[in-house]
Amino acid sequence: MTAGSRPLPSVSNEEALWAAGRRYVAGVDEVGRGPLAGPVYAAAVILDRDRLPEWLGEVRDSKELPAPERERLAAAIRVEALAYSIGWASVAEIDSWNIAVANRIAMGRALDGLKQRPSYVLIDGPSTIGGPLPQRAIVDGDAICASIAAASIVAKVARDAVMCELDRLFPVYGFASNKGYATRNHLASLEEHGACVYHRRSWLAVQRRAGLLPLESTATDAAR
Repeated sequence: MTAGSRPLPSVSNEEALWAAGRRYVAGVDEVGRGPLAGPVYAAAVILDRDRLPEWLGEVRDSKELPAPERERLAAAIRVEALAYSIGWASVAEIDSWNIAVANRIAMGRALDGLKQRPSYVLIDGPSTIGGPLPQRAIVDGDAICASIAAASIVAKVARDAVMCELDRLFPVYGFASNKGYATRNHLASLEEHGACVYHRRSWLAVQRRAGLLPLESTATDAAR
């Protein structure tokens, strides 16, 4: 592997579990942890060990793929995976519970929605989500584990579609292009128009830019 290159997703983790009798291995990933607005989404994907599809060699961490490729692969995954499901946590839930809890809730909902109960779960990130299913967390799982990479693509395409719909409802924030992330134009729109109902009001950046903090709090935070 050349310097600076990333490994490609493979089914090595899945194959080890299949060989151990774990037929239904679900890969899980979330998207939308960092934005200032919009829900957090997660997807769970179970690959068919007996009929691995041709597109499997094309899956990558969703952030590495251009939008048309993500959309094409997401459509193929939804049709040809043994099972897939999408879950999410709302902005209200993010503000009430915090983003870490909301992430786990979204991933749990994705798993609960699968038509086939998983016999093992592979989760992107440093920690598991709890619950009765046997599971393992894989750091950078979306870069090295095929089922997690597939889940990242499905989740990203689903959330992007939601943000494009929110852009039609609240066009001043540019959600279709920024997907809720803290771009310069998005921050400027928050300062000009304030926060909408889909902004995460518990987030300090939203509070600062939308004028939701007392002046003394803003001054103190700016000095940090």
